[in-house]
Amino acid sequence: MQDLTTGKESRLIFHFAAPMLVGNVFQQLFSVVDSVVVGNFVGKEALAAVGASFPVIFVMVSLIIGIVMGTTIVISQYFGAHNYLKVRYAIDTMFIYSFVAGTVSSVAGIIFAEPLLRFLKLPEEVMPQATQYLRIFFSGIIIFFGFNGISAVLRGLGDSKTPLYFLIIATITNIILDILFVAVFKLGVAGAAYATLLANGLAFALAIIWLNKTHKLIRIAIRGLHFDREIFWQSIRIGLPTGIQHTLVAIGGLALMGIVNTFGTNVIAGFSVASRLDAIATVPAMSFSQALSTFVGQNIGANKLERIKAGLISTVKMSGIVTIVTTVFIVLFGNFMMSLFTRDAEVIRLGNQYLTIVSIFYILFTLMFIYNGVMRGAGDTLIPMFFTLFSLWIIRIPMAYILSGKIGASGIWWAIPAGWMIGLILSYSYYKSGNWKKKSVVKYQEIL
Repeated sequence: MQDLTTGKESRLIFHFAAPMLVGNVFQQLFSVVDSVVVGNFVGKEALAAVGASFPVIFVMVSLIIGIVMGTTIVISQYFGAHNYLKVRYAIDTMFIYSFVAGTVSSVAGIIFAEPLLRFLKLPEEVMPQATQYLRIFFSGIIIFFGFNGISAVLRGLGDSKTPLYFLIIATITNIILDILFVAVFKLGVAGAAYATLLANGLAFALAIIWLNKTHKLIRIAIRGLHFDREIFWQSIRIGLPTGIQHTLVAIGGLALMGIVNTFGTNVIAGFSVASRLDAIATVPAMSFSQALSTFVGQNIGANKLERIKAGLISTVKMSGIVTIVTTVFIVLFGNFMMSLFTRDAEVIRLGNQYLTIVSIFYILFTLMFIYNGVMRGAGDTLIPMFFTLFSLWIIRIPMAYILSGKIGASGIWWAIPAGWMIGLILSYSYYKSGNWKKKSVVKYQEIL
């Protein structure tokens, strides 16, 4: 656990964000490794199948993840207020909710996997493998929620290092099992899915054992869990807008994938690989944003509002430097990175085209996420939700549809940074209004 309410803001945020940054990179490596292995040992149809599966997974889990994020904000504010009983109840409530929601998601994912893929007009040569991958993944989705729930709780308590250690174990395990199941046993996309589930399961089991033996606030057991209705509804109030936002963003991803699918297997494969690399490239922005949210949550809980602006300025500087370096790297080496996934020249060309266009606008994405991080930490998630939906559904999706009809697949790529620009303008304007300061869960009188 780490108290972020005292000490130099830049140092605290950097040391808190760094393990999350590394951890989020390892998290993205799950999908990257799956794509690299199936792309090299199975073929571009399998590569397209794995890539087409991720928007569907994102849709099915987004609402739940959003509400878990709401609980994390509640935890960070009560921790900042030193109300440890409420922290304990919030953790218990989150685990109970995650178990129930994970069970429902598993059943729904298995049933609706193929109908969703057909609705997206996925090419027939890709359909069987994508359906198989999705059904296997959803059969163990509760493991995914459990492992990510533990990581979210620890981050809310100011501990970003411990989740990283378990994530490294999971990623290394996934790499070994991917090679074993796909390259050696020739299980195809099914082997990649099984590898992901088993790796998550091992990390989850080890995390439970370690936490139950060593942690003061976290005890994970079926007996003795306390469901707190008040905290649950606080989490819903904060997390539901984020969950709806993530869900509608995920549906937007499906809509974008539907446009991509009309261009055939090469474009699907190129987009799938490039978007995996794109996800890694945007990890610094998301990590610094998550760190800033926890920093803001704890300082609001401790009634130290004067530290928030200093924390924001430090975060903008640090994340901005990392973003510029990332952009330069991708522009210079995008073609080489694409070639790690496939030997198909057309797939490489299309993916590199995406990376070149999108990467030069990463700074817009970074700033948008940082300002949204301040608002999330304060408990104000509703207004940012509307901003995100506007930039996605009113700007990105219509532009992608119109431009792709005029200039081809590259029109989809240009629509992505256009949405970021509008989102940044809206987020910055709302931050300057200061209305987000009134949304905290913990009021000053609670910590007197």
